[in-house]
Amino acid sequence: MAQHVPIVREHDIIHARKLGREMARALGFGSADQTRLATAISELTRNVIHYAGEGECTLEDASDELRLRVVVVVRDHGPGIADVERVLAGGFSTGRGLGAGLSGTQRLVQEFAITTRPGFTEVRIALVRGRTERRAT
Repeated sequence: MAQHVPIVREHDIIHARKLGREMARALGFGSADQTRLATAISELTRNVIHYAGEGECTLEDASDELRLRVVVVVRDHGPGIADVERVLAGGFSTGRGLGAGLSGTQRLVQEFAITTRPGFTEVRIALVRGRTERRAT
């Protein structure tokens, strides 16, 4: 079952982050993985508020027989990202930040995809591990 969080204010970032951490914990991910997912969610949802003003975050257990998988989709209807490749290379920011947000998020998770154009951005990430892998603590 998917959980939806409207992203409108700072408190929504905390709520989405908490839900992601709880979902990862419930599935058996270790504390390091839980922290990586929570950090990625924080980065993405903070970008929504900073650049688009509002959006949404959807979290879903997409596990199957072989893999544990938490999928997070963050969407907004802001200006879009003009040069995705440059942003993902790191060290570039369209705001006043350090430019590590999206590129750093990409390094935290096993799956990362971005779709963007003026008026729409969607970032889809997933934390994944095999059911037989040891938990990262």
